[in-house]
Amino acid sequence: MPLPVIGNLLDLSFDQFWLRVSKWADMYGDLVYLRVFGQGILFLNSFEAAVDLLDKSGAAYAGRPLTVMCGKLCGCENITAFAQYGPEFRRHRRLMQHALGAGNIQGYRPLIMEETHFFLQRMAESGQDFVSHIRRYIGGQMFAIVYGHRIVDEKDPYLKRAENVLDLLSNHIASLGAGVWIVDIFPFLKYLPSWFPGAAFKRKASNWRTVIEDCVRLPFERVREDMSSDARTLASYCGVLYNRPAEDIGISRAQYESDIQWTAGTMYVASLDTTLIVLMHFALAMVLYPQVVQKAQAEIDQVVGHERLPTLDDRPALPYIEAILNECLRWGPPIPLALPHRLTKDDTYRGMRIPKNTLVFANVWRMTRDPELFPHPDEFMPERYLNLPADDPEAKQRDPRNTVFGFGRRRCPGATLVESSLWALMACMLATMDFHKATDSSGEPIEPHIEYRDVTLRMPTAFQCDIRPRSDRALELIREAVTAKE
Repeated sequence: MPLPVIGNLLDLSFDQFWLRVSKWADMYGDLVYLRVFGQGILFLNSFEAAVDLLDKSGAAYAGRPLTVMCGKLCGCENITAFAQYGPEFRRHRRLMQHALGAGNIQGYRPLIMEETHFFLQRMAESGQDFVSHIRRYIGGQMFAIVYGHRIVDEKDPYLKRAENVLDLLSNHIASLGAGVWIVDIFPFLKYLPSWFPGAAFKRKASNWRTVIEDCVRLPFERVREDMSSDARTLASYCGVLYNRPAEDIGISRAQYESDIQWTAGTMYVASLDTTLIVLMHFALAMVLYPQVVQKAQAEIDQVVGHERLPTLDDRPALPYIEAILNECLRWGPPIPLALPHRLTKDDTYRGMRIPKNTLVFANVWRMTRDPELFPHPDEFMPERYLNLPADDPEAKQRDPRNTVFGFGRRRCPGATLVESSLWALMACMLATMDFHKATDSSGEPIEPHIEYRDVTLRMPTAFQCDIRPRSDRALELIREAVTAKE
């Protein structure tokens, strides 16, 4: 029963909140509506409801929460993922779709494979540091794709700034667990001077805004300097867009460069932890399910052989590797409760009135754990994606890409690029590495211990494991691939 003023606030528990929402779904169905401090919140717990509202009525549900702290004071309204639906957001989407379209994705393939080979080399040298190596792989690959420059190591200042911003966004500024900022309840408080008692939020916002703007501005300034001096750089998102003819832009040059800068920053920051989460769950699954590794390696050995490493051109011929990618996305969704959409006008669905400004969350966790679609949903079973009938009526909702990458006009525009990168790394790791549990001093296996502490992202804590080259020939292939790039 909602209480006066605070509504359903006491029903909220932010520790793995998606689990609480899924329990509500068991009790109340696939639509669960709450009110907290007068704010309506709707959880969509089924694929059907999410498609009906967020896809089919996409424009009405394409807004983002109206937040003073996050949007106005911290400057996150410029970040594409947080921007309100309108002319600026639509320009951002067009830029990303232009640079990340099918034609341009092909141009990034050599860079994806090159970074994958460097990752394998680092793993062969020190497999116990696999989390650091994955971070370096993701950060280096995406920085090169977005800005046309290489990350030298995991201490690179561009990478550290991006990780800092991601931590601010997911754990402080826009996190469920950070609580409700008082300025979002009483917006007039934004006019208080920062020295005023109780205005600590303004001092925090000012500092955080500077951190965010530096993270977005500095790498783009480097791109602009390179373009002005005709310096040689890698093919990149910023490079593709920066050199577009003036007649194709349709807005002022200053606004156009601002759009490139903020979309580039959004792509880079947003890709870091979400991709890391999928790859950490991949490593965990390979350690826990050795029979999956054996099947995958047998398929690769048969199709690719032992004279080269897999490439993205092999993807259609490796259905079991594709099934592993699908199952990793389903089994370890990075954001189990998708970022909230805001309804921009009153709506009615299934006889229920949904008021304007309701925040709508797609419960990705529930959709990817539906036991009717996915028997034994907590088990890692790539086979569930094999030998499906061509006319499978549930194919769309069974495909995790249709849930984990978002819905409607907020769907991730870089999904094709991300999954290409994930597939390449998974295939090459399985071709060259063996995965085992770590052992203690007496040789007994150590079970991986996992905790989830982030309230927005389902980020597992680091765990012990033993990942090493599966043979001398695998090690030779890694060295040959890296040498070929030098």
